[in-house]
Amino acid sequence: MRILVIGSGGREHALCWTLAASPLCDALFCAPGNAGIAQDATCVPIQAMDIDGILDFVAKEAVDFVVVGPEDPLVAGVVDRLSEAGVKAFGPSAAAARLEGSKGYMKDVCRRYGIPTAEYRRFTDRDEARAYVQEQGAPIVVKTDGLAAGKGVTVAQTVEEALQAIDDAMTGGKFGAAGEELVIEEFMEGEELSYFALCDGKTVLPFASAQDHKAAYDGDEGPNTGGMGAYSPAPVCTPEIEERILKEILEPTMKAMEAEGAPYKGVLFLGLMITKDGPRLIEFNVRFGDPECQVLMMRLMSDLAPALIASADGVLSAFDLRWYDEAAVSVVMASQGYPGSYEKGTVIKGVEQATEGDEDVLVFHAGTAKGDDGVLRATGGRVLNVTARGQSVSEARTRAYSVVDRIDWPNGFCRRDIGWRAVERERE
Repeated sequence: MRILVIGSGGREHALCWTLAASPLCDALFCAPGNAGIAQDATCVPIQAMDIDGILDFVAKEAVDFVVVGPEDPLVAGVVDRLSEAGVKAFGPSAAAARLEGSKGYMKDVCRRYGIPTAEYRRFTDRDEARAYVQEQGAPIVVKTDGLAAGKGVTVAQTVEEALQAIDDAMTGGKFGAAGEELVIEEFMEGEELSYFALCDGKTVLPFASAQDHKAAYDGDEGPNTGGMGAYSPAPVCTPEIEERILKEILEPTMKAMEAEGAPYKGVLFLGLMITKDGPRLIEFNVRFGDPECQVLMMRLMSDLAPALIASADGVLSAFDLRWYDEAAVSVVMASQGYPGSYEKGTVIKGVEQATEGDEDVLVFHAGTAKGDDGVLRATGGRVLNVTARGQSVSEARTRAYSVVDRIDWPNGFCRRDIGWRAVERERE
């Protein structure tokens, strides 16, 4: 089978690394890929949003199966276009991808079908949004309706912070068209959880749990990012909580999307708050998380390819997945200044040597490139994902940070407390 993965980040490197090991995979391509992905797949210079270019490549190279990594092409309808061309693809249709593409739509679906989530209001008028925040008080959550690269959410601790978020989005143009409509919702108390499931339109196949770290700095301080690290499994996801997630959120969502005329196929990534009353939905994502995907792939024992194909074919009910009992931790190494402005093209040394002798640690590339000189350089904000397995989160974390410390990149930084909640539980 000839497989194409769409995307260029750490998530896509983890997917390529996993798919390359499948006996079903005869040839693996990635569009556009990065310097790390090039070790596992043939990278082709086609951007993820160049849907016409992707269709031309798929036809030219007789690609059998396409795995879509990021959300933008899914929301733009790449799976619909591939299906029309007779090419099998893993991921939801554009109609189903609205669960992530429009937070307002997602909240309306929850309201219509009784899926537990935070109370909310939708706004297209700045003054009405400001008045609502002043009436409700803080803490309160302000979200752009559209996609904003994981940075369109402000958990405001003060009314002034919420008002600034409204102004930035609706009059400052910080998020472009994504911020023309806002969802403002109640602040939920609890512990966050990422939960993943494969879906085929009717059947839900539980995948795994994880917990990520959104704030830029230790102690969950600093600005929101696309994710500075993750670990799996998440101890907060007890068997009882998992059962409630399936019965109260995932299964009703499958029925809801079928009723909406947009059956959901692909991976469904639930951002959850585990409150004193149980799990409540923060948001849906219509793709594997990043960096959550990296820890999930490190723990997955089963062949990923047939599971993704079964999702596309609607036959997941006959499937099961096997996992390593070990935990996995991924530490994101980012460019100094991220998530704000940062220098591109800085040199990174010692990546390959850093993991020598330890098969339980991998470095997934997120924002890297190699020039004709063969030198590895940083091209993005989040650049490397140092990912390790261990008997516990503590052990995996120790292994990951030992590799981080062997990588020579003066222009990089990372959080030093990834997995702190699990580590505290282990100590207790």
